[in-house]
Amino acid sequence: MRRRAFVLMLALPPCLAACDSAHRAARREPPGPAADRIVVEKAARRMHLMRTGATLKTYRIALGRNPVGHKEQEGDSRTPEGIYVIDARNPGSRFHLSLRVSYPNAEDRRRASARGMSPGGDIFIHGLPNGAGADALFAGRDWTDGCIAVTNAEIREIWAMVKDGTPTEIRP
Repeated sequence: MRRRAFVLMLALPPCLAACDSAHRAARREPPGPAADRIVVEKAARRMHLMRTGATLKTYRIALGRNPVGHKEQEGDSRTPEGIYVIDARNPGSRFHLSLRVSYPNAEDRRRASARGMSPGGDIFIHGLPNGAGADALFAGRDWTDGCIAVTNAEIREIWAMVKDGTPTEIRP
């Protein structure tokens, strides 16, 4: 009887770990610590998920087809620069998951209005277009209309680690 109890005790820790992992997935908890900030470096084509000043994860990104400079108006294919937040998520996006960046802010709207233009909107961090196939087709080139793109596997990870309201800094 003691031997069975001992064997059961040895088997218990892996079972608890598996149960905890399944429980986290059911509650949609992040696979690791939640990010408290996103920093995008456009020139380096890198995005960093941060927590208390330390980098949790770094991703290679693709940007808008006209990536240099701040987004000025709708249709310019630029990725905005500035301080924003993640303000919504779309699991039914035409891309594999998407997190909306709060562009345009009041200053973006003011600048576009002064030129008689619309600032545009719908700037997201997202995966590949649904049905696009291999990630390799999009690697190493800017292809979005101004969004920040990562692979489908990466957006699933980011989706889990980033909550709505997360500050997002997009640097030149």
